[in-house]
Amino acid sequence: MLRLLTAGESHGKTLLALIDGFPAGLTIDTARIDHELARRQGGYGRGGRQKLETDTVEILTGTWQGATLGSPLTLAVVNRDYKLERLKEVERPRPGHGDLTGAIKYLGSIRGVLERASARETAARVAAGALTQQLLAEFGMTVFGYVVQLEQIAAPPRSGSIDELRRLRDASPMYTLDPDADAAIVARVDQATEQGDTLGGIVEVQVHSPPFGLGSHAQWDRKLDGLLAQAVMSIQAIKGVEIGLGFEAARRPGSKVHDEIAYDASEAGQPALGYVRGTNNAGGLEAGMTNGQPIVVRAAMKPISTLRRPLASINLATKEAETAAYERSDVCALAACSVIVENVVAFTVAQALVDKFGGDSLTEMRARYDSFLELARKR
Repeated sequence: MLRLLTAGESHGKTLLALIDGFPAGLTIDTARIDHELARRQGGYGRGGRQKLETDTVEILTGTWQGATLGSPLTLAVVNRDYKLERLKEVERPRPGHGDLTGAIKYLGSIRGVLERASARETAARVAAGALTQQLLAEFGMTVFGYVVQLEQIAAPPRSGSIDELRRLRDASPMYTLDPDADAAIVARVDQATEQGDTLGGIVEVQVHSPPFGLGSHAQWDRKLDGLLAQAVMSIQAIKGVEIGLGFEAARRPGSKVHDEIAYDASEAGQPALGYVRGTNNAGGLEAGMTNGQPIVVRAAMKPISTLRRPLASINLATKEAETAAYERSDVCALAACSVIVENVVAFTVAQALVDKFGGDSLTEMRARYDSFLELARKR
């Protein structure tokens, strides 16, 4: 079982990702992890903290000469803006945050809740996901995330090779695949900045070339679509998850939803084993299992809860009406959200990969993977 725990506070000394169950024998490219951490800090509409932090990963345990040992891995992302002990208590809870609920739940301080509830925690999850992307690549899988909508401004994805699409995304200020939408997106973010407001939107992630059979139909808690939904919904500010057509499937008849099956012998050597579909409305998942088609996940991000022009709240000590507290924040972190969702999806798919083909080492996993494909082609 591949497992992940994170630790650390927003303004604490460091963020940690503890990964257990990772196979031995993978040579880690830390530059690829640092690249994902840098992308998480980018995108139009980010706040001042991104100028203070330059996130990089340090691998503290679980490797020898750059390769994984099969023992627990500990990844550290140091907070250069460390100042937790000097920060004061927050007395006015911010609507949309866990300030009020957490303070009551733990019978303690708002500061004690917001420091851990902060989306700064996702730096650790991005580091973990970027590591597992390297494991997925060993089995021919690519995970790719991008923005498809900011507020009411759509930025539909385009077709092309993964390299072409990556160049298009990385050139976009909001990590979209639609250059025609970028100018309107930038203008809307500028307007929200002037108004002291915040913005959200929708991101999409695709996982290319997954094999058949990741996940399981046999128990509810092993269905991969359910695991993906839970993992993505756990990301700060995410309020909805769709797979494939998602809610649109409820608006169509079955004849316009389900993906018809054909067979192409020339594709038999691919992970999909020659079984082809004219559409991918299921988003690569049927009955909780991958069906050889790309996995497609979308997530809806609400506007950030900390507004420069604060909303109405109360003083928790006096119960008198006041405006909410303001902690340094972003106007829009949608581009960063696409990076976070991409890497959370990567980790969850890697969990399913290890669950099906897992062994103590990468060599053992490859042997099991190859053996499965050989047997499946004879099915």
